[in-house]
Amino acid sequence: MVEVKSSRIESIDILRGVVMVIMALDHVRDYFHYGSFFSDPTNLETTTPFLFFTRFITHYCAPVFIFLAGTSAYLYGSKRTKYQLFKFLFTRGLWLVFLEIVLNNLFWWFDISYSFIALQVIWAIGLCMMLLSFLIYLPKKLLLTVGIILIAGHNLLDGILLQGKSFTSILWYILHQLQFVMFDNGRMVAFVYPIIPWVGLISLGYCFGTFYTKDFDAGLRKKWLLRLGLGAIFLFFVIRGLNVYGDLVPWSGQDTTTKTILSFFNVTKYPPSLSFLLITIGPALLFLYGIERVKNKITDFFLVFGRVPFFYYFIHVFVIHILAIIGMLIFGGNWKNMIITVDVFNNAKLLDYGYSLFVVYLVWIGIITLIYFPSRKYMIYKANNKDKWWLSYL
Repeated sequence: MVEVKSSRIESIDILRGVVMVIMALDHVRDYFHYGSFFSDPTNLETTTPFLFFTRFITHYCAPVFIFLAGTSAYLYGSKRTKYQLFKFLFTRGLWLVFLEIVLNNLFWWFDISYSFIALQVIWAIGLCMMLLSFLIYLPKKLLLTVGIILIAGHNLLDGILLQGKSFTSILWYILHQLQFVMFDNGRMVAFVYPIIPWVGLISLGYCFGTFYTKDFDAGLRKKWLLRLGLGAIFLFFVIRGLNVYGDLVPWSGQDTTTKTILSFFNVTKYPPSLSFLLITIGPALLFLYGIERVKNKITDFFLVFGRVPFFYYFIHVFVIHILAIIGMLIFGGNWKNMIITVDVFNNAKLLDYGYSLFVVYLVWIGIITLIYFPSRKYMIYKANNKDKWWLSYL
C-alpha cells in the first residue's frame, strides 16, 4: 500500500472502516435478499439464526459512526477555536441534512419525483452535528452528563406515541418516534432515525475525544477503553436480564432455546434503546483497545474506507442499487420496480423478489472489492490536498 502521511488516528479510522464495510452487508441484503423490502430479519416467527446474525452484526454501524463523529469533532476542534468548530459542525450538519433529502434519497430509490423520502442515518448525523455545535459551549462534565441522561433516560419516553401530521407530531417523530407519514400530495416521509439518543451518543463521542489528545497517556487510555467496554457489556446483560427497562420491546422465552437467545439480543434500533447502545458501543470500545498498536495489510484495507466514509457511503448505495437493476435484467423481473416509489411499496411489487443469503454475501464481497479502488484513490487525493477546505465536507 502507498504510504500516506496523515495525522489522523489510525485505530479510530480502522474501526470506522470496519463498520462501513459491515454496513454494506445490510444494504446489499436490503436490495438482494428474498422478501427484504417487506419483511423484518429480526422477526422471530420468520427469521433464521443466520439471517438474524446478518442483521444484528450491522447494528454496530450507525452507533459507532455517530459516536466517532463526535470524537472526530473534538479532535478537529482541539486545533481550532470554539467558534471555528461551531461553524464547521453547523454548516457540515446542514450540508448532510440537504444531501440526505436530495442526493441520498435519489440514490436509494432512483425516484426523481421523490414520492418517498426516508430520513435515515445521514439526516441523523447532520442534525446531531448541528445540535452539537451549540452543546460544545457547555463545560465538558456537563456535556458528559447530558449525553448520559439522553441515552440512559430516553426510554422513559417510549410510551408517548403521537399520530397525524401536525407540527407537534412531526417534531416528536424527529425527536423520538419512528413513523411513516403519508401527506396529502401523495408523498410519504419516513422518520427512521429519531434523534434524542443519537444526540446523547454524539455528545459522549465528543467527550471521548479527550482520550486521543496528544498529551493523554496511551497506557491510561487503554485502561479506560477496557473498563468502559467491559462495563457497557456488563450493564447490557444486567439491564436486559432484568427486563424491566432499557428497551421498547422486552425479551421473552420462546419455544426453543435458540429463539429465546435471539429474543434476548433483539434490541430496538429505531430509536436506539439503552440496551442497543450498550451492546454496540461496548464491543466497539474493546475493538479500539485491541487494535491500537496493530498494523498490517488487513488494517490498511479497512483504513481506506475509514478515511473516506462520506465518499464511500454515497458511492456504495449507488453501486448496490445499479447492480440490483442489472440483476433483474439478467435473471428476470421488471427492472422498473427498482425505481422505488410509494406505489411500489403500497402495491408490494417487490414482494416476491430476491436471492438467497449466500448470493447476498457474494454480492457484498464483490461490491466491497470494487469500491476499494476508487476509495483508495480518493483517500490519497484527500491526504495530498489538505489545503482544499471543501474536502472536509466530502
